Amino acid sequence: MAYSLEDFCSALSHDLQTLPLESAIQNGARNLTQLLANPAFVSAWFGPDMPTKRELYHDVATDFHVFAHLQKAGKAGAPHSHGASWAIYGNARTFTDMTEYRRVNPSTEPHTVLEVSERYRLMPTQTRAYGPHLIHSTSHPEEAWVIRVTGTNLDVLPRFHFKKGQDQLIEA
Repeated sequence: MAYSLEDFCSALSHDLQTLPLESAIQNGARNLTQLLANPAFVSAWFGPDMPTKRELYHDVATDFHVFAHLQKAGKAGAPHSHGASWAIYGNARTFTDMTEYRRVNPSTEPHTVLEVSERYRLMPTQTRAYGPHLIHSTSHPEEAWVIRVTGTNLDVLPRFHFKKGQDQLIEA
């Protein structure tokens, strides 16, 4: 029997309630790989006519959300964090170019200086867990079908957002 969305959500909810956060989200990333390897799941939720963003699941017990996204070709996001929340990203179709950053100046300064710490490409079925406050950006040179799991509703959290003209980016 193929690994399902219900299997993924049940396992993640259990892990978030019983394991340390880092272990729970790393397990979640491994389980998301299994889910994205299920062709029936991918074809059911990720097609050419899907909306830009669709919530697939919200776990009331732990408050995590599972979203399916259609990212248009050429879309590139600015560096940002998910604040006190965590996230797991995975690709259903095509790829996402990811960049992670570290802040190199004191947080007491009014501007931010970021340095690239890692760049990589998430291919179909590949996933990655991101702990709280990790600064990253996504880029989609081609249209991409992405799944994103977040620890809460990000719209209600204070988060870091890179501000061009104020903040500085050091390319490595």
